[in-house]
Amino acid sequence: MESTCLTDPTLVLNKNWLPIQVCSVRRAFTMLFKGLARVVEPQGYSLYDFDSWSDLAIPRGESFVQGVSRRIRIPEVIVLHGCDRFNRPRVAFTRRNLFRRDRNCCQYCGKKCSTEVLSIDHVIPRCAGGEGSWTNCVVACLACNARKGGRLVREAGMQLLREPVEPPAQSAFTLHVNRRKASWEHFVSEAYWNTELKP
Repeated sequence: MESTCLTDPTLVLNKNWLPIQVCSVRRAFTMLFKGLARVVEPQGYSLYDFDSWSDLAIPRGESFVQGVSRRIRIPEVIVLHGCDRFNRPRVAFTRRNLFRRDRNCCQYCGKKCSTEVLSIDHVIPRCAGGEGSWTNCVVACLACNARKGGRLVREAGMQLLREPVEPPAQSAFTLHVNRRKASWEHFVSEAYWNTELKP
């Protein structure tokens, strides 16, 4: 299996089995090797340390990494030994995530476009002290952004379709990962994945 598997996502649970972050397979192996975490087998919830995990046979079709003397299955879920805190993950404020939050729709006219013809508008313009944040930035088509210019929404005679808000913490597990793994369903419910943004 190619070394690109090492950049695949692994779900990390705290010692109370609550999801707290997503890390790379490489990082997961490091924590396992140092004894900071154990692998969770999602089907039976069995726990494995590094040695017992690396001794397991690899089912046909499953991802693995090639070690010096053996192949080792990719851990998809790990649980930390000493971590009981639950730091609510926050979605990183990035251009890509802003487009995802607003579903590639202009927040003034509602037109859905490709990212090439969309821009980011500051509701309170930067020249008026507006900051780059979840609650002050929206996706806008080029025409609406040009129409609004450096004015406030009401000054431009425009209206937002919905108030900009920070995405719920639950989105952090989907916005940073292109594909979620079926094994994660045991630890993060379907309702958790399908949380809608507040209107």
